[in-house]
Amino acid sequence: MALVIGITLGLLGGGGSILTVPVLVYLLKIDPITSTGYSLFIVGIAALFGALGYLRKKLIDPKMVAAFGASSLVSVYLARRVLVPALPDELFRVSGFIVTREIGVMVLFAILMLASSVSMIRGGVKEPQLQKNVVYNYPMLIIQGLVIGLLVGMVGAGGGFLIVPALVIFSKVPMKMAIGTSLSIIAVNSLIGFTGDLQMREMDWVFLLSFSAIAVAGIFIGTRLSSVVPGQKLKPVFGWFVLVMGVYILGKELVF
Repeated sequence: MALVIGITLGLLGGGGSILTVPVLVYLLKIDPITSTGYSLFIVGIAALFGALGYLRKKLIDPKMVAAFGASSLVSVYLARRVLVPALPDELFRVSGFIVTREIGVMVLFAILMLASSVSMIRGGVKEPQLQKNVVYNYPMLIIQGLVIGLLVGMVGAGGGFLIVPALVIFSKVPMKMAIGTSLSIIAVNSLIGFTGDLQMREMDWVFLLSFSAIAVAGIFIGTRLSSVVPGQKLKPVFGWFVLVMGVYILGKELVF
């Protein structure tokens, strides 16, 4: 599963955090709070190595990383420090069913995944081509970073499943450039988020480094695969992957 997580990140530019937490919780029986922190480290390290591969191919836009990443960092921090702790344990009840904070966050997570998947599967906008002179809409990039950072902070994920569609659909970034840029943003967000856990609990570094090393091997495989798969074909693959995971989470939280 560590290998699959890495391949997913390298090929699609996201999805690693969607897989990592369930693997840690359900397969390895690690408690959810610790799993969230471990996930940040694993995904952050894997994304960092993946980003280096895309950097060598010149498929990372530093200006977009700076504008998008800086604003998303601010809103991620505010969401985790202010908004999430302010949520009550019990949000509301529906016909005797108690919607807790944990269920509410996971349902929000699934809804965001479904919305992103639909936009990518439909592919209504033709994928833009790489251009020598790119016009940067910095206000739009900053707004996207703030909004997505807030949502990512709420659900505690790396955010690639939101960042990639935003860059492709709203900023007209080619798919492979969006993947490389997304990996850079995920690496920074995840590793900075992980530092907050260092002071709260002891880390099993042998496990973390071993799992991360396998994930890094997977991300090299995924990056290599991305060089032979057309970007236009990656969009629906990414969309269907996120759709399946979103439906599963909804079923897990609300039905089963």
